Amino acid sequence: MQLRNEQRQHIHTLTRLAEDQMSGLDTYRDVIRRSWERCMGEYRLDPTRPRSVRVLTQQALKEHREPVDELLHVARAGVDQLFAQVAPLGYVLLLADQRGITVDFRGQRDQEEDLRRAGLHLGLDWGERHAGTCAVGTCLHEARAITCHQNDHFDATHIDLTCTAAPITDPQGNVIAVLDISALRSPRASESQNFCLPMVSLYARMIEDAYFLHHYRDSLILRFDATRAFVHLNGKGLIAIEEDGSIIAANGEGRALIEAHLRRWPPWSAAHLPTANQLFDCEVGDLLGIPSSSDDQIRAFRVRASEAICFITLMEPRGPRVYQRTRPPTPVPALDHLASDDPAMHRLIKLARRLRNEMVNVLITGETGTGKEVLARALHDSGSRAEGPFVAVNCAAIPESLIESELFGYLPGAFTGGRSKGMRGLIQQADGGTLFLDEIGDMPLTLQTRLLRVLAESEVMPLGAEKAVRVDIRVITATHRDMHELIAHGHFREDLYYRLNGAQLRLPALRERADKHFIIRSIYGSLVAERQCDVRLRADAMSALLAYAWPGNIRQLKNALSFALATAEGEEITVHDLPEECQGRMASTHQVVESTPQPDVCERGQTLHALLQETGWNISDVARRLGVSRPTIYRRMRRHALVPPNRRSLDETTDMEKS
Repeated sequence: MQLRNEQRQHIHTLTRLAEDQMSGLDTYRDVIRRSWERCMGEYRLDPTRPRSVRVLTQQALKEHREPVDELLHVARAGVDQLFAQVAPLGYVLLLADQRGITVDFRGQRDQEEDLRRAGLHLGLDWGERHAGTCAVGTCLHEARAITCHQNDHFDATHIDLTCTAAPITDPQGNVIAVLDISALRSPRASESQNFCLPMVSLYARMIEDAYFLHHYRDSLILRFDATRAFVHLNGKGLIAIEEDGSIIAANGEGRALIEAHLRRWPPWSAAHLPTANQLFDCEVGDLLGIPSSSDDQIRAFRVRASEAICFITLMEPRGPRVYQRTRPPTPVPALDHLASDDPAMHRLIKLARRLRNEMVNVLITGETGTGKEVLARALHDSGSRAEGPFVAVNCAAIPESLIESELFGYLPGAFTGGRSKGMRGLIQQADGGTLFLDEIGDMPLTLQTRLLRVLAESEVMPLGAEKAVRVDIRVITATHRDMHELIAHGHFREDLYYRLNGAQLRLPALRERADKHFIIRSIYGSLVAERQCDVRLRADAMSALLAYAWPGNIRQLKNALSFALATAEGEEITVHDLPEECQGRMASTHQVVESTPQPDVCERGQTLHALLQETGWNISDVARRLGVSRPTIYRRMRRHALVPPNRRSLDETTDMEKS
C-alpha cells in the first residue's frame, strides 16, 4: 500500500509514542489516549502495518442484522431524518451493532466506490479490536458519544475521515447499537465538527425512546419532563410500570432518576427497586388517574430525591387492558379552587379534605402573603361548620392594650372607656363556627395563658364577669414565624403550641409553586370581574409575572395586578403597565418613554404628542418604543385628540367644503 506523507508522519508519531512507553500521550484527549493504549497494549495492533477493511459475507451480515431487526425497524424514520440533514454537508450515516458491524447505511451513490474503500459501507467491521481507534469502536468501548477526527484515528488509512458516533442503549442501559455520521473529507480543525456531537446524540436518544415505546407498547408508561410544554412532544423521561406502581424498565433519563433515588435511600437488596410512587411524592392512584386529572392529561409531582418539580403524563397500552382505576375524589370547591397543579398544594389540599370535618385545631404556616387566611376560610367553608360564623383576628394588628377585651369581651362597667352595654368578645362571636387567629406568634404572653384555658375547658371568661360562658369553637391559627424559636426564647408557651398544632398545613411560597400561571389567571379574573371591565393580560406581561420572584407572595401579586388595571390606558395590560420591580428584563428590551410617575391624563397626552413629533408621526416606531400595540397608540391619539398633519389638512379641506 502506497502511503502519503501525512500517513507516514502519523505512523511515526504512534511508533515513537510506543517506544517511549506512551508517555507522550498526555497531550491527547483522554478518550483517544485510552483507546491508543488499548490498540498497542491489549490488541497488539502494529501502527506500521495499516489494516485493510474487513467486509462480512452476506450470510454473516444477515446473522448480525437479525438480533437488531426490531431496532432497525423502529430506527428507520430517525435514520432517514438525520441523513437528510447531514447528506448535503458530505456526510454518510452508519448504524452499527454492539460488535461494531455496520448493519444499516445511508450514503451518496456517486461516492460508492470511495466510501467502500474507506470502510464506510454496509457490512464492514468498525470494532476497535480490528479497526483501531475510531468513532464506532471507541464509542462502543467507552459507552459514550465521541468524535474521532482525522489524526485521532489509530490506523493511518483512516486519518482523512472525520466520524462522530453516539451509543444507543436498550431499556436496561446496555449498548445495543451505535449511530454514526462520517465524512471522507473535512477541514483540518476539529472545531469544524462541533455541531456533530449534539446532533448525533439527539437522534440516538430519539431512536432509544422510540425503541422503548415500541418494546413496552403493551405496558403503562410514565413520560415526564421538567417543562410542562415538552411532556407530550418530547418528554425526556420514560418509565414502564405495572398497575401496582412497580417499575418494569426505564430509559436513560428514567434510570438516572432511579439511581438518584437509590443513592439517597440505598435498597435493602440489590434486586430491590423503588416503585414509581416512591420516586415521585404521590400514591399509585395519583399516577393512574392522570388521564382524567386535567385537560392536557399532565400532572405535576415532586421528585423525592431532588425535591424538583416534574410534569408527568400516563401513556396507556394500545390494546384493551383492564386495571383498577381509583375514583376521582368528591369535589370540594372551596379547597379545590386554591390550586391547580402544584405537588405541595395537592398534598396540602388532600390533608385539608381529611381535616375539614374534624375538631382538630389546625396551625397554618408559611411566608407572609401566601394566603393563610384564604386557606383557613376554605377549611371552614368546606366543613360541617360552614353555616356557623368565621371570625378572623389578626393578633399583630390589634394594639396590645385592646386585644384582651377584643378577644374575651367585657361586661358593662368593666373598665373606663368601654361600651355602656359591654361587648361580646370575638371568641364568643365565633361560637358554633371557626375562630381564626392570624399571626398567633405575636399574641402577648399574658393572653396565651387565657387562650389555653379556653381551649382546655371550652369556655371563656369576659372581663368583669364572675361566671364563664360555654363556647363551641374550632380554632385555626396561622403564623409566618418560627414557633420553635419563639418557644426556645420564652416568647410562646410550649403547651399552648401543642394545643394549637393538632395538625399543621404549610403553604408554599409563590416562587416555589408550579401553578403560578393558574394563580395569576385566577386573581386577574377576579379583579376584572370586580371592576366589570374587559382588559386583556398580554403575553409579555404574563411572562414578566411568571419570571418574578414575588417576595410578598400572593398578596404582592394581587397588588401588582390591581395597580396594572388601575393605570393601564388601553384594552390590554403590557409589561410596562406592571409595577417597575415586576418588569424585570422584559421592560429593558424597549425604550420606555412614559416613565412613572405620570400624574395626569394631560401630561400623558403631551408625552405622546412629543414622541409622535419626534418620530415624524411614525405609529409603528412609537408603539415599539412604548412597548404597546399600534391599535393602542391610535386609541390614545383619539383620546387626546391628536391628529397627524396629513390628516389635519384633509380634515380642514373637508370643513371648508362643508362651509
